[in-house]
Amino acid sequence: MNKIEHIGIAVKDLETSNLLFEKLLGIAPYKSEEVQSEGVLTSFFKSGPNKIELLAATNPDSPIARFLEKKGEGIHHIAFDVSDIEAETVRLQKEGFVVLNDQPKLGADNKRIVFLHPKSTNGVLIELCEEIN
Repeated sequence: MNKIEHIGIAVKDLETSNLLFEKLLGIAPYKSEEVQSEGVLTSFFKSGPNKIELLAATNPDSPIARFLEKKGEGIHHIAFDVSDIEAETVRLQKEGFVVLNDQPKLGADNKRIVFLHPKSTNGVLIELCEEIN
């Protein structure tokens, strides 16, 4: 793993949360997009080398909607940048980590993504991200 790619924060209302983070960071989000396969609308903020992704549910059956219902707003996942997502997924499976999606899928911000189950990572949902060239 190369670095922390971003921290994902689940929010109930993306518009309200965008305003809050604009005030907090002193900058507007640089990107907003919908990931239909995940039922989520995202906004990305960059502060120095760090990125924060705000995630709001677009339907009541999405993973983010279930997270918000169960835990409320807050940190949803930590994403790590990887150079070879397939090789890293295989390596982590061999190490005993539970992978939620064996094959990378398209995520936000021009990334291919794989998630690791929180039960195998001390309760933290981990996302692996590989930049799409």
